[in-house]
Amino acid sequence: MHGEDLLRSRGLRVTRPRLAVLEVLADGGHLEVDEIAQRVRTRLDSVSTQAVYDVLGALSRAGLARRLEPAGSPARYERRAGDNHHHVVCRGCGKIADVDCVVGEAPCLDPNVAHGFEVDEAEVTFWGLCPGCRARRATYD
Repeated sequence: MHGEDLLRSRGLRVTRPRLAVLEVLADGGHLEVDEIAQRVRTRLDSVSTQAVYDVLGALSRAGLARRLEPAGSPARYERRAGDNHHHVVCRGCGKIADVDCVVGEAPCLDPNVAHGFEVDEAEVTFWGLCPGCRARRATYD
């Protein structure tokens, strides 16, 4: 679905900054706001970082983007949203990769006690070392 149609399908007004942020997120990755803002500025001459934050908030609320916050790291955003996937984060360099849900049905995890909450998503973060950081560590051991 085209960016304009995606925005309209979620009840969002079509604006150039929203379209530019969607395009940046569609390129993939788990991007920090500053990275997104820099890439948006290559598409639009002038857009403030605050405007990018506002767009990301609107896209996240509409289910068109996903915000993730690995412990000790700034918030990152990705286009892949609504499929209940998880992430693996490198303790060395901070690289993040997607991990598909092993069960395939949201939510993957069903808490024994939900304290009255209706659970619709489970967020799991796996931590470890990426291949590059493992190789660097091996050269120093």
